[in-house]
Order: sequence, then C-alpha cells, then structure tokens
Amino acid sequence: MSKVTFIGAGSIVFTRNLCSDILLTPALQDCTISLMDIDPVRLERSRKLVQAIIDRRGLKACVEATTDRRQAVRDARYVITTFQQGGLDAYALDIDIPRKYGVEQCVGDTLGPGGVFRGLRTIPVLLDLCDEMDELAPDALLLNYVNPMAINCWAVADGSGRPHVGLCHSVQGTSEMLARWIGVPYDEISFLCAGINHQAFFLEFRRGTEDLYPLIWEAIERQEVIDEEPVRTDLMKYFGYFVTESSGHASEYVPYFRKTASMVANELSPRFKNKADAWFDFARTGGYLRECQNRVTRADQEFRELTEGGKELPTQRTHEYGSHILEAVETNRPARINGNVPNDGLITNLPEGCCVEVPCLVDGNGVQGVFVGDVPTQLATLNRTNINVQELTVEAALTGDKDAVHYAVMMDPLTAAVCTLPQIHAMVDEMFEAQAQWLPQFAS
Repeated sequence: MSKVTFIGAGSIVFTRNLCSDILLTPALQDCTISLMDIDPVRLERSRKLVQAIIDRRGLKACVEATTDRRQAVRDARYVITTFQQGGLDAYALDIDIPRKYGVEQCVGDTLGPGGVFRGLRTIPVLLDLCDEMDELAPDALLLNYVNPMAINCWAVADGSGRPHVGLCHSVQGTSEMLARWIGVPYDEISFLCAGINHQAFFLEFRRGTEDLYPLIWEAIERQEVIDEEPVRTDLMKYFGYFVTESSGHASEYVPYFRKTASMVANELSPRFKNKADAWFDFARTGGYLRECQNRVTRADQEFRELTEGGKELPTQRTHEYGSHILEAVETNRPARINGNVPNDGLITNLPEGCCVEVPCLVDGNGVQGVFVGDVPTQLATLNRTNINVQELTVEAALTGDKDAVHYAVMMDPLTAAVCTLPQIHAMVDEMFEAQAQWLPQFAS
C-alpha cells in the first residue's frame, strides 16, 4: 500500500479533487492517504470528506490525519504540497500594499510584488519539508501545487535537489478551450506546449498532420472569443502564439495591460463582462483574493453535500495530472504530462537551471522532461523578463539577501511600468515590515 501525503490538506477544493482522482485510479485504491494541516478544524473536515469518498465507493484505502508534518511524511511514497504560507492574511497584504503604489494585481501569486513575497514565505517551508523527506521518506517524489510555481520549484532544485515536479492545470484547461473554439473533438488533438509556468505557449496544435493554428487565428477574431479572453487574444495577435494562462493572470506578467487603475476598470473590466467562466471578475484588482475569501463561506456547504450524500461523487478523474503521475510510477505504464522541472538543456534559449514547463514522460523511473530546443525568440525574450524576477527571488530566499528582493521587484515588468525606483524601494520595505512574522530568514 503506497502512502500519499498531503501537506496543506485543509484546502477543500484541492483535497476533494486530488483525493477523488487518486481513489478513482485502480492501482491506488488500496493506498493510505495521510492528510496534514496546521488547522485542526479544517484538517478534520478534510479527513471526514476523504473517508466519505472511500466509504461511498467501498474501497480498501484508508485515510489518516495529523498536525505533525514529520508523522505525515514518514514512509511516504508521494508528498503533495497544497499549502499557503501565511494564509489569506498574508495574501491580502500581497494585494493591498502594492495597490497603494499603483500596482494593480488581479491574482498576485506568481510574479510581481505578491508573487515575490509569496515565494519568500513559501520557500523556507518547502526546504524544511525536503529535509524531512530526506530523513523520513528518501525515495518519495514531491509533487508541488503551490504557487509561485517556477520560483518554488527552482528553489527546491537549488536548495535541496530532491526529485520533484511542479503541477498546474493551465495547459490542460487552455488546450480544451482551444479545441472548443475551433470545434475539434479534444481526443483528436495533439500539441506541443513549452515555456515557463503561466507563460508557456502552444508551439504546435494539430489533428494528426493537420495544423490547426489557422483555425485558432480565425477563432480569435470572433467577438465572443475576444470577450472570453481579451488579453490572450491580444497576446497571440502580437506575439504569434497562444499562451497558457487566463487573461487575468496573463495581464500581470507583462507591462501592457494594467498600467493604471482606470485602465483596468475602463479597458479590461468591460471586456470581461461576457467571460464564459466569469465566476469572479479576473480583471479587477484582487479578484482571486476575493474568490478565496468567498470560498471559506462555501466550504461548509460543499462539505455537507459530499459527506451526507447530497451530491453525486465524480465517476471520472479530473484533468489534474497528479493521479496520472502516481499511476504511471506505480504501474510503470508511461504517461505524458506538462510539468515544471529544472531546465537541464530542455529549452535551449532559456537560462540553464531555471524552471521550465515542458512535456514530460512519467514511468517507474519518475518524471523526465522532454527536450524542446529553441522556442521562438520573441517568446523566449518574454519568458526571460519573468525569469529575471524568479532568479532574484530564489537568490534572496536562499541567502536572506534583502537587496535581492528589491532587485527582483524592480525587474518585475508590471511594477516597472507603473512605479519609480524610489516607490518600488518604499513598497518593498513596507511589505517586509507588514509580513515580518512569515519572513524569519530576513530578521537580522
């Protein structure tokens, strides 16, 4: 029985989806799922949720829960990270302080001041976890779902060297969306997608030998498509390829779309009014923070529906890669995913050692990135503007160098588009002061 450990298991959404997927996988239906969280109330809710899934499906799997991370890690075969260091309190500071200086982040968890400070809070926890895995579960594979993905995975590679893969769902979701736009069944699609997390590009999109990009070019001229993805359609028109991350996210990583609050309100927000999946307004500053805050109030209802039988359990796995990776390793039946791994010569015109998101093959030997070669030069140069910030953030987290944090935020494309150098310096200092309790490595 393989032991699958979740660190940060209080998240109802991640725990529900990933555990449901695992328990729908025949090779994993007798596993032990070990849930760990620092919040005992949320942890117990997650345990009851997973136990209800096991009971309702009549499986042999078992679930355990603990607030002791070492106990959860001991003898694990897989460790899945889904935690948020500092919780929503720290996240609110990531959004609110930069907004005072004119930096309008809608998500703020990957790049920009928010992404930098989320990384600084998260990396020490990840590295402590890796040390515990070295001691208590030396053969375990780390599957990281925690943002900022590229920053975190780069730090794990440089600070620990443990086998790991960073996982996101933007490649799957975007490829499904593109197939819908052009009216081609998804199971007939093949693609090549590469770059960095949240800024990877579909370099090929095919049905057999047929190039489907001409159909995508036609699709992005339709008004309903533009309304659904205003930023991504613009980026394709000017850079030539379609990017993986949603318009709200994508607008944060470049200097073109969020220069002022009025620009966001008057130019971006109206274009999102018909967004097909607009369960919250991605364009507005702090949109995802508000969604996370609203989820807290919905969690009890979701818990009751799943544990009391008021809601049908899924009968098929989601498009998350996690369960497919575990299945491929357990059975030695190869699977293909897109994962975040060290750039060991995989994308040849991006810096060696940075974190890239590329096709990966998974089997009994683990996760192996696939060689891509050069990506189009304009895409590589756009990626490098983000990689600059990532590199400096990792350096700061591993060395405790405050100056490197200032440099990282100075190099952020959005921040540089709206702030002067003195403003950036003052903003970073204010964020350090407000978040000191989560940044002990910078205390001296």
